[in-house]
Amino acid sequence: MTVIARLAELGIKLPVPMPPVATYVPVTIAGNLVTVSGQLPAVDGKVAVTGKLGLSVSLEEGQHAARLCLINVLAQLNAALPGGLESITKIIRLGGFIAATPEFSQHAVVMNGASDLAVAAFGDAGRHARSTIGVASLPLDAAVEVEGLFWIG
Repeated sequence: MTVIARLAELGIKLPVPMPPVATYVPVTIAGNLVTVSGQLPAVDGKVAVTGKLGLSVSLEEGQHAARLCLINVLAQLNAALPGGLESITKIIRLGGFIAATPEFSQHAVVMNGASDLAVAAFGDAGRHARSTIGVASLPLDAAVEVEGLFWIG
């Protein structure tokens, strides 16, 4: 089964990729490595989950935001790679940034929203290394941002 078919089974249709909000490119390809710049939890071009975990954003909303971020990462990949998502043979690493209060400590649980979707979409090839970091703020007041490193070919 293709990755797109697995996503469809999960009720996910990839959106049109969001353009960069600053001076950078969304995807860089170097040999077999593909890096995707941090993606926000956007829906229809607007950040859907704003605020901070531990204050105005619940754990469940944070997980949903992380999932939306990964959907946007996948949309960038699908648009940038000639073979789309089927070109990806391994998710190497995901990085998550969680806007949170200093007291919030469940960053890893929030990031599971992205990691669980990666495994659901790619199977064992979706199992990845990961860093999850709490930050004071993110662009456009997003609650979460997710970046990734992928192997193609």
